[in-house]
Formats: sequence, C-alpha cells, structure tokens
Amino acid sequence: MKTRIFVAINLPSEIKKKFLSFQQKWPDLPVRWTKEENLHITLIFIGYVGDEEIVETCQIAKGVTQKQTPFEINLKRIYLGPPQGTPRMIWVEGEKSQELAELKDNLEKSLLRSQNSGPKSKEVRAFSPHITLARIKQLKWRELKEKPKIDLEISASFLVSSIEIMQSTLKPEGPEYVILEKAELGG
Repeated sequence: MKTRIFVAINLPSEIKKKFLSFQQKWPDLPVRWTKEENLHITLIFIGYVGDEEIVETCQIAKGVTQKQTPFEINLKRIYLGPPQGTPRMIWVEGEKSQELAELKDNLEKSLLRSQNSGPKSKEVRAFSPHITLARIKQLKWRELKEKPKIDLEISASFLVSSIEIMQSTLKPEGPEYVILEKAELGG
C-alpha cells in the first residue's frame, strides 16, 4: 500500500498558539481552520510512495540536513492566498531567506537524483514559504455579502533546527499528519 508523504518544517508550540488565537478571532468565517497540531511549512510535496521510497527519502533528508546549520524563519504577514485569483486559503507568509532556499533546493535536487524517492520532477512554481491557516469553503465564501479584508502585518520568528518527513492521511474532517522521521540540521 502506498503512503502519501511530504517534507515539512513543523512550528514550535508558541508560534502555533499565536495562530490559534488569530483563528479564534474569526469564528464565523466560512473556512475550515487548520488544526493547531497540523500547522507547518511544506518544503516538498512528494505524493504516494511505497515503503522503500519512504526509507530512501528519510535517508536523503538526513544527508542533506547534516550539511545545513540551523537558521531563523521570519513570518511577516497573514493574508488571503494565493496572491493571484480567487482566494482559496488564509496564509501566513514567511520571508524568503537564502538558508531556506538552499535547504529546499538541496533537498529537491537530492531527491530528484534518487531513483526510488521524492518528486518525479522539479517544482515549476517559485517556492513561497507559507503556513495554511484555513481553507476557504468556496460556495459559502461567494455568498458573503461583504468579504473580510484579511491582510495583517505580523512579526514572528523561530529557529529551524529540523525538518520532518510527514505522512498525510486525507479524511473528510481534514488531513491527519504523522511524523515518520525527523532530520536534524547540522547533525
């Protein structure tokens, strides 16, 4: 049986709590809020893979992270996303840093070189680090007479000291995530 996986940066609990308090300020929005324990930044979505591919993905991730030192991520804005077109989510935008770009790039290149793991092709869209706070319920959103203006400057940061290979199980009430492997930066 195949398992749906992705590589992510999980958030520290104090950052998750800040976003949970933001969610609680908007109880009547027609959205499905991301559960506190599911808040993360996706580095690479891999998709459905077998057990061998999971093992190799974990080994590759550990190899890449050993060469990377921990770094800070700055979170700067909460807004409706994606930026072009009809909003589908409420996002937290992260600052693009050289360290984050290198980590994602090195990981993606290493996974692409492997025969048994990772994505089958390079991501064509530019990487935009973000956290999905909510997914908009499109029909109910369109029915709103007055659309909320969500565009809030924030200042939050945290140290990235690991990445996680995550299993994602899709369920009607929302995805369920399980950490399969943790790869520490710098060791």
